[in-house]
Amino acid sequence: MRLGIVGTGSISLRGLLPHLTMADVQDRVRVVALCDPVLDRAQAAAAKFGVPAAHPDLASMLDAGGLDAVSIATPIGLHYEQAVTAVEAGLHVHLNKTMTTTVAEANDLIARARDRGVKLVASPGELINPRLQRIKELVGSGALGRPTWAVTGATFGRYHEEEASARLGDDPLTNVNPAWYFRKPGGGPLYDMTVYGLHALTAVVGPARRVTALSGVRISEREFRGERLPTDMDDQTMIIVDFGDAFFAHVYGVAAGSLPDLGRPLIFGTEGTINGATLNGEVIDYPGRDVAETYGYTYALPHVVGDHRGMEEAHVFEDVMQLVDWITDDTPTVATAEHARHVIDIFESAYRSAATGQVQELTTTF
Repeated sequence: MRLGIVGTGSISLRGLLPHLTMADVQDRVRVVALCDPVLDRAQAAAAKFGVPAAHPDLASMLDAGGLDAVSIATPIGLHYEQAVTAVEAGLHVHLNKTMTTTVAEANDLIARARDRGVKLVASPGELINPRLQRIKELVGSGALGRPTWAVTGATFGRYHEEEASARLGDDPLTNVNPAWYFRKPGGGPLYDMTVYGLHALTAVVGPARRVTALSGVRISEREFRGERLPTDMDDQTMIIVDFGDAFFAHVYGVAAGSLPDLGRPLIFGTEGTINGATLNGEVIDYPGRDVAETYGYTYALPHVVGDHRGMEEAHVFEDVMQLVDWITDDTPTVATAEHARHVIDIFESAYRSAATGQVQELTTTF
């Protein structure tokens, strides 16, 4: 499969390119082109990772031809337009999280892909992980008794400003500015970080029905290498998600601070609690547990083997390989666009609830 990567920012430099240019996957997928409006960054990345072509934009990369699929690794607010362009060119698409920023965008993209006969894989593919599969089995079999409520969320902190390998150097590959994470559209901790836990939670307990929320900007300006970065996307959002039958979840994306020992997911029931890798304080067993305990949660994924273990952003590599398998072997994936659309529905509806003061009914399922 001939893959083009759209965007050579942090996620590409730390995750996509290091994994996808390793020798052990070249019989399945080849990265043959990159594009980025910072052309010297695309060119430097192409030189470092042995990619044949670098382009200043998606249009010129598509005009050059020779692609079967693209991975879109740009700021989230650009995903929809770029994915539509790729789909209309007849290419399969992997979208890094979050797939789009609105349900309307997601609906249109899914419909276009269906009409063009191309495949969409949307990160994060949380249910690919064998630990979460086992948690889903445990909850379904009644290990918690009757589930009562759940919590998931994430905090921005200064993670993006301090990604040393991509932010703090002096050359195009290490001086990527993180300003977009704090701007509309697509910035903020929900689309960027909370998306993981919410994908995991909904994968386990199923789709939600409605939400209510409070949201706003708490830190109006951030500092990066002496530059002041304005925040106009909400960095503080508290959501109550209603899954029906009085089963509720607290979902948050905040500027700083997090709950202690919070894994994904944290689910309470009448007979116990699942918190990350434990059930009632006892470690949950699952295939690949030894690997996860050695390298980390995401390193038990099926394609993350050998030297891929211990490298950054292994879960993003896994999601791309899900697309590769779907195209080449007709092996479907659980990292579906429909699941991604439902999580987007929760986020978009939460912002609308915060703006209106009203509970919002969700319009999607998966």
